[in-house]
Amino acid sequence: MKPAMETAAEENSEQSQERKGCFECCIKCLGGVPYASLVATILCFSGVALFCGCGHVALAGTVAILEQHFSTNTSDHALLSEVIQLMQYVIYGIASFFFLYGIILLAEGFYTTSAVKELHGEFKTTACGRCISGMFVFLTYVLGVAWLGVFGFSAVPVFMFYNIWSTCEVIKSPQTNGTAGVEQICVDIRQYGIIPWNAFPGRMCGSALENICNTSEFYMSYHLFIVACAGAGATVIALIHFLMILSSNWAYLKDASKMQAYQDIKAKEEQELQDIQSRSKEQLNSYT
Repeated sequence: MKPAMETAAEENSEQSQERKGCFECCIKCLGGVPYASLVATILCFSGVALFCGCGHVALAGTVAILEQHFSTNTSDHALLSEVIQLMQYVIYGIASFFFLYGIILLAEGFYTTSAVKELHGEFKTTACGRCISGMFVFLTYVLGVAWLGVFGFSAVPVFMFYNIWSTCEVIKSPQTNGTAGVEQICVDIRQYGIIPWNAFPGRMCGSALENICNTSEFYMSYHLFIVACAGAGATVIALIHFLMILSSNWAYLKDASKMQAYQDIKAKEEQELQDIQSRSKEQLNSYT
C-alpha cells in the first residue's frame, strides 16, 4: 500500500511540475509579443483596407454618376476615366505593398523586443542590423509624410459630394420646396476641374439634382469616400505609431551595441589577466 501511495504522490508531483512548466512557457511567449507593433500593424491593415476597398468602389460609382448625369459625351470625360482607372491600379499596388511592409515591421518588432532576446538567450547586434533598423525609421517617416498627402487628397471628393448633398438638402427644405426658385439652385461639376468646361450638360439644377442625390450610386459613393478618408487617417496614425516604435528599437540597438563592445573589452581584459596569472604560476613552479 505504501509504495502505491508514494507512486501516486510522485505522479501528482510530476503533473504539477509539468503544468507549472507549461504555464511559465506561456508567460514567456506572451511576454515576447511586441504588443505595440501588433496594435500598429492591425491599425495599419485596417486603415489601408478601408482606404483601398472603399476608395476603389467609390471611384467606380463616381464615374457612373458622371456618365449618366453630368457628361453624356464619352470623349468629354475620357481623360478622367483613364485617371480613375490608373488610380484603381495604384490602389491594388498600395494594398499589396502595405500588407508586405506591415508584416516586415511586425517581424522587426518581434526580433527587437527585449523579452524575446531574453527568451532566446544572448543577443548580439551587428552594424547591419542597426543599419536596417535605421532604414526602416527613414522609410516609415517618408511613407507617413506621403500618407498625409493621401489623407488630404482623399478629403477632396468628400468635400465635393458634401457640397452636392448640402445643395440637395436646400432643395428639399420647406422654404424652397415647391417654389419657382428651386430650379435656379444648381451644382456645376465643371468648376471642380474634373471635366472640361465644354462638357454637356456639366451642371444639374432643381428636381433633376434632387433625383441624383436620391440614387443609390450617389449615396454609396458619398459614404464610401468618407470611410476611405477615415481609413487614410487611420493609416497615418498607424505609421506615426510605427515610427515611434522603430525609433525606440533603434535606440535600444544602439545601446545594445555599446554594451556589447564593453562586454567584449571586459572579456578580453579578463582573459589577459588569466593568462598573466597562469604564466606567473608556471614560473613559480619552475623555480621550486
